[in-house]
Amino acid sequence: MSDSDAADGRAGDGGTAPDGGADGRTVDPPDGEDPEATVEDLIEHLETLEEVVDDTDERRKVRAAMRTARDLSTSRPSVFGKVVRGFDRGDIAEALLGSVLFGIPMLVEGGTTEVGAYLAGNPVYLTGTAVVTVLLVVGIIYVADFQDVRVHRPILGVVPRRLVGVLGVAALTAVVGLTAWGRVDWADPAVAFGSTLVAALPMAVGAALGDLLPG
Repeated sequence: MSDSDAADGRAGDGGTAPDGGADGRTVDPPDGEDPEATVEDLIEHLETLEEVVDDTDERRKVRAAMRTARDLSTSRPSVFGKVVRGFDRGDIAEALLGSVLFGIPMLVEGGTTEVGAYLAGNPVYLTGTAVVTVLLVVGIIYVADFQDVRVHRPILGVVPRRLVGVLGVAALTAVVGLTAWGRVDWADPAVAFGSTLVAALPMAVGAALGDLLPG
């Protein structure tokens, strides 16, 4: 028997082909296995482990493993190409900056209180303005694909923390700014609330953009 016949015999008995498959084909992952979902599950497990680990050195190792896992995570195409998870102090600062930049004109213009008074007398438009504000923020964060934003540990398992954080920063900036600069009188809460909502709309847009655009 020649050397070539022996090689053919070994291949026929289940020998491994050069590319890893017994018949020369690439071996596919098991059906239903999503590599990206697997990495996301790994990150979730590592984050849970980080919370229960007491030793500083071990916690550092867990964080290093988390960074590696995030680097392996496959992100969908986006303008800036970065995976965004969580909502920490840095994100709050960026959202605050964007909120202030977009909101300063609303704090000095008399039209803000005029529109607020109008909304106070028209509850349907007041509600519509609030809904539009939320939808704009959702669109910027989760639809426009400025970044690959992942929903991380949502509140009550449903509400994204980033959405709540951005809207909260905008609302707080509007309340503090309008009150501190004497633009609203809380003795008339309906008008004050309407004015705050009017100012919070562009502030929320600015907060969302400020949070995402710097990366």
